[in-house]
Amino acid sequence: MSNTVISLILGGGAGTRLWPLTRKRSKPAVPLAGKYRLVDIPISNCLNAEMYRIFVLTQFNSASLNKHIKNTYHFSHFSKAFVDILAAEQTPDNPTWYQGTADAVRQCLHHIDNFEFDYVLILSGDQLYQMDFRDMLQYHVDKGADITIATIPVTAKDASDFGILKTDDNGAITSFTEKPSQDVLAPWSSEVSDDMKTAGRIYLASMGIYIFSRQVLNDLLNGEPDATDFGKQLIPDAIEAATKVFSYQYEGYWTDIGSIPSFFEANLGLTDEIPEFNLFDESKTIYSRARMLPPAKISGNMAHTVIADGCIILASKLERCVVGIRTRIGNRSVITNSYIMGSDYYQTLDDIQRAKDKGRPPMGIGDDCVINNAIIDKNCSIGNGVIINGGKHLEDGDFEKYTIKEGIVVVKKGVVLEDGFELV
Repeated sequence: MSNTVISLILGGGAGTRLWPLTRKRSKPAVPLAGKYRLVDIPISNCLNAEMYRIFVLTQFNSASLNKHIKNTYHFSHFSKAFVDILAAEQTPDNPTWYQGTADAVRQCLHHIDNFEFDYVLILSGDQLYQMDFRDMLQYHVDKGADITIATIPVTAKDASDFGILKTDDNGAITSFTEKPSQDVLAPWSSEVSDDMKTAGRIYLASMGIYIFSRQVLNDLLNGEPDATDFGKQLIPDAIEAATKVFSYQYEGYWTDIGSIPSFFEANLGLTDEIPEFNLFDESKTIYSRARMLPPAKISGNMAHTVIADGCIILASKLERCVVGIRTRIGNRSVITNSYIMGSDYYQTLDDIQRAKDKGRPPMGIGDDCVINNAIIDKNCSIGNGVIINGGKHLEDGDFEKYTIKEGIVVVKKGVVLEDGFELV
């Protein structure tokens, strides 16, 4: 049945909530877990579900995302599998860029209508989860649904951050409300499993994952040409019009990592003894670009730390850190509760000498540094004796070389912090 599906991954808008990580790249291209990109998550979920025809819809800062997909997802010449980019384009019929999720899919219909398929799987490019879409598709077919929405039970506290759905005893969605306030939430509870009830997770939140039957999607998009968003317009309208819309409940790990705090916690969560998101499950492989890098070389005290390939680490201590590819960390440095994204390339000895001649530190993190509660974006040059102590004592703001959001210090891509820099 998987060969009856076309998958569309939405690249999202300008990604302002992930600024400055989206300053020079789109949201799906943001590095994750030291060696992946956010877009690798939905693509891998599709491939693991044997759904091999995938389009990624992009618009903002898409060059690095295009390069990553081109260099990563190669299939046999005898296979019909593909991961292709559908970039926003101006045409004589439509001179505008994508105006929202539904508008993006509408503008791409003429590209996908040439394929044979019965169902369209629509995914977000900025979520972390491992789901077998075959189960969701079978549920869609068994229910005779026109639209199936993946939902996750959430608590009353979290419900105000999501679109909340109300279902009947058969799982059909009867009503929808967008980010309800706490005082009107009580009637919106739905039937969930006993485990979810015990955890107080009795409200069904939309995960932004949809399966549409082909003709239904075409009719909705063409029937409401001014509707630009699925969650705010098309789906509520479909529910009101008594379209067969069903909820597929998912109770595994899932998080929207569209903001700096959620992105930060999702990455550091990978360092837990038994992380909720399992990178080591061979049945749910996360695919990414294969790099021919040497093994990491490490000395010092490391605890609850994930380290990618090609690193040279001489630090005294790393604790609860994610360290990305090609990272260099100097002697006696202490780094805690931080995500070091690494580098896109190695500097040669000549490069390092030229940097020193100009009074610039080499790429990586120098000697005697102390870094806590920070994200160091790619290709940064952090000098010796640099101190960065993130926390709630720091006021939020966007500065030339770094941004502070909820106490998390984000050092911008390619920035140089000279010897002795302090942010405390």
